[in-house]
Amino acid sequence: MKRWLGILLSAMLLFVGLAGGIGCSKKQKERTVYEIVAEYKPSDHTLTGTVKVDFYNGYEREIDCLKLQLYPNAYRKGALYSPIGYDVMTEAYYVGASYGEIVISSVLGCLQFEIGGEDKNVLYAYLAKPLAPEERAVLDIGFSTKLAKVNHRLGVAEDTVNLAGAFPTLCAFTDAGFYECVPSDVGDPFFSECANYCVQLTLPKEYHLACVGEVVEEKSLESKKRYTVSALNVRDFAFALSTKFHLAKTHTGKTAVQYYHFGKEDPSAMLELARQAIEYYSSVFGEYPYDCFSLIETEIVRGSADHAGLCMLSGNLTGEASILTVLKEIAAQWWYSLVGANRMENAWLVDGLSAYSALLFLDAHPQYAMEKGKWVDEARQRYQEYKTTYQKALGWVDTGMNRPLSAFLNDYEYQSISTEKAVVMFAELEKGIGGKRLLSSLRKYVAENEYGLATPAHLVGAFERTGLDVGGFFEGYVSGKGTF
Repeated sequence: MKRWLGILLSAMLLFVGLAGGIGCSKKQKERTVYEIVAEYKPSDHTLTGTVKVDFYNGYEREIDCLKLQLYPNAYRKGALYSPIGYDVMTEAYYVGASYGEIVISSVLGCLQFEIGGEDKNVLYAYLAKPLAPEERAVLDIGFSTKLAKVNHRLGVAEDTVNLAGAFPTLCAFTDAGFYECVPSDVGDPFFSECANYCVQLTLPKEYHLACVGEVVEEKSLESKKRYTVSALNVRDFAFALSTKFHLAKTHTGKTAVQYYHFGKEDPSAMLELARQAIEYYSSVFGEYPYDCFSLIETEIVRGSADHAGLCMLSGNLTGEASILTVLKEIAAQWWYSLVGANRMENAWLVDGLSAYSALLFLDAHPQYAMEKGKWVDEARQRYQEYKTTYQKALGWVDTGMNRPLSAFLNDYEYQSISTEKAVVMFAELEKGIGGKRLLSSLRKYVAENEYGLATPAHLVGAFERTGLDVGGFFEGYVSGKGTF
């Protein structure tokens, strides 16, 4: 089977070179390739297998140590940083205390390895010799991920098994080297670069699979099923399993839109909303890059979680909250998946842009009767309430937007800054420059940074290259030094 996977992977990469592939950039470049073979066993809630990481050094320096994130260790007993906020702990851990972790059994292709990081959250693989630019190094990693019973993006939830960040994934590479993400109970503590994935998953036959990418083969094996999945130019590989999934489908352009749900009487409204969102964002920001998008109903505290080509959505969301959440998470396909940003330090680049994009959609689709101006006013009010509350309680308030997740006291402060204040900022910007210039600049931001890693300076630069002097405007809001 390994030989067969290798043949599939070679064919997949040949297809990328010849036809552009699933979501490939117009300008082809070498990518790191993950080849994953894993099996999920519900008897002990484990995902066990191997990860082959074919790393490409596309940077202008030698590298002597590869660093990979171990996200599952945030769920282990004794972890320094919980991925679950105290205010939702009881809701998340629905059967009481439960723990998970990832065990690395072997790492081949390196001189030695160790588990380190601030909270045992990084695998260090020391290479036998420095890897020069444009060279490749291959690691073969054996792992076993034990899942906690928790309603979260990684864990055994009440009706689903959510598997986001379930195996070792390379840290993003910045000017300072590999960036180690520290677990956090606010925001999305994930930061990674685009890569190509070839994944083989074996599951009990009663489970249905919803995943990033496209299933290229499904094979029955008596009591099990084996899926082979291809996902190209994506920032992560996430998937969910359930015995209760029902699937509804539609299309927009080349993209299949899929909605995995728990048997809703009429899933068409949610499916149509997702289709319209992808169609609208494609028209204003640039074509949606993937051939498939999946919206997955699951149990997840805080409402939702976005991944490349996939969004996990809490089944408890209803009405306008559900609509806004879906619109925001689909917009993140552009502001997180297509244009990468460091959500550990510049979360507003994803959350703020995604939330404001949702309001742009509503403004263009009056049939939803959710007026954009009303939601901007509510964001402004919530942000002002945050400032007043913190000023009274602490005697000071921090309104700076570029700060690490660890600097936020709680999810309330995080949402007030990364979403509410950012929505107000983009609304004021649109008021000043006009909607057409705003959309033109955002489209340029996407085109200039697709499949890369963007910073606030890249966003400002995109506006300036369309003839708009907005550096001082952004500085006033983002620094927190203004009166906003």
